Amino acid sequence: MAVHLAAAGAWVADHGLWPWCVAVVVINHALVAAGGLLPRSRLLGPNWTRLPAATSTAAVALTIDDGPDPDVTPAVLDLLARHGVRATFFCIGERVARYPELARRIAREGHEIGNHTEHHRYVFSLFGPAAMRREIAQAQASISAVCQVIPRFFRAPAGLRNPFLQPCLAELGLQLASWTRRGYDTVNADAQVVLNRLTRNLGPGDILLLHDGCAARTSDGTPVILAVLPSLLPILARQRLSCVTLSEGGLEWRNDSAGA
Repeated sequence: MAVHLAAAGAWVADHGLWPWCVAVVVINHALVAAGGLLPRSRLLGPNWTRLPAATSTAAVALTIDDGPDPDVTPAVLDLLARHGVRATFFCIGERVARYPELARRIAREGHEIGNHTEHHRYVFSLFGPAAMRREIAQAQASISAVCQVIPRFFRAPAGLRNPFLQPCLAELGLQLASWTRRGYDTVNADAQVVLNRLTRNLGPGDILLLHDGCAARTSDGTPVILAVLPSLLPILARQRLSCVTLSEGGLEWRNDSAGA
């Protein structure tokens, strides 16, 4: 708005400046669009792309989106339990309400639940502030009613957003979290390719993204996440990288900052 007003003021002061005024407005819109279309961008507000505690601990965060899914999530939970790993599940509010026992199992087994909107609309980034707040607030209500926990982190559908998002998150006490690396496991059915994307140059502080909902299937029909985790989790162990939830990573960072 400030850029638009400044451009309008310059044009009123000198009509001959109109090409520069138009150029400034176009560049401004391009930057805003880029900030919304690039999930890891910080142009539109604070955005976790890595764990803040990365400098003080050999930890990574495994985040899992789009569930809970009754055909996939139970097996994911079994694998995580077998390896003693905690993850952060970014859950869709309506799916939490549809599968309450499964959502409660996620929380009961020590995993964190994040807000992934109520309906996971792919046009979420086109919403105005009222519709955007409604989607996020409804998911907060659905998750807290079922699981008796209040999400602290938010992830937008496909990571896409617009300038209206950050004020909504600030009002609802949520922190935007994207990722360091993703496997594209909703569109790529090759588990080895997904694994390679997640582990290439893997290091402390990385936030990894997989999906238990909308997961692609391998040639034998296995959800890709279930083909990747049995290899990924031992790799993390061999590299002495512990898995923490996003809140655990943030807590270590806050404690370190307070100590300093």
